[in-house]
Amino acid sequence: MSTLIAEEISYSYNKNQKLALNRVSVKIEPGTLTALVGPNGAGKSTLLKLLQGQSTPDKGHITVDGQKLINVRFKVALMPQRSSMNWKFPITVEKLISLGQIKQNKSKNSSPFQLGALLANPKGWVNKCCEIEAAMQRVGISKLAKRRLDSLSGGQQQRALLAKTLMSPAKIFLLDEPCAALDPPAKEEFLRIARQLADSGSSVFISSHDWGRSLNKYDKVIVLDKSIIASGTPQSVQSNLEDINLDIINGKSDCD
Repeated sequence: MSTLIAEEISYSYNKNQKLALNRVSVKIEPGTLTALVGPNGAGKSTLLKLLQGQSTPDKGHITVDGQKLINVRFKVALMPQRSSMNWKFPITVEKLISLGQIKQNKSKNSSPFQLGALLANPKGWVNKCCEIEAAMQRVGISKLAKRRLDSLSGGQQQRALLAKTLMSPAKIFLLDEPCAALDPPAKEEFLRIARQLADSGSSVFISSHDWGRSLNKYDKVIVLDKSIIASGTPQSVQSNLEDINLDIINGKSDCD
């Protein structure tokens, strides 16, 4: 089991720009399901990339089990937004998932499909059938193994991405807006799978740009708008909404 701690991290994309994140501190503990909510432009995706080591904070520190993140990146896996993927790419579900076996490249600029790593090292695409099947069973898509990516529904795409993410040795999973544009049944099913992951001892950190009743399904809620606005149990955060700028929390939750 692993614990990730970010302490007072700040980040800007350019020295002449305003801070994208300002003195953000979070703690992701084993066996927990945490929601990261906030508006578009709040810094949610930026924070996830920092927590996985794809970017480096200008200030502050990130550690996993007391070690610097850069030395133990394999313990943290990031599932990208579905919209960042090319779903017309001509491979099957099981081949997409098998890409999750490729060892992490130390480069901070790797594509979601990691094609560069694959072409440079074809033997990295090892056919570990049992592991692939286990990942597919875990998210309920075993019957889709031979389907092409462009034939999947939105919910199926998200579960395929999650299965690929689960092929890593990580125990901390960062999921970037996995419920975006999913219909209610697909959202409910995805949250059920995320809860099962947390209950098995993994840490699951899910970002969303909206607020809704489904936040009650999480162990912890963090409200972000470049800095931490609120943090705690869903009940404690909701009970203090009057003290939060409600302009940043509107509409229905992606996972409602």
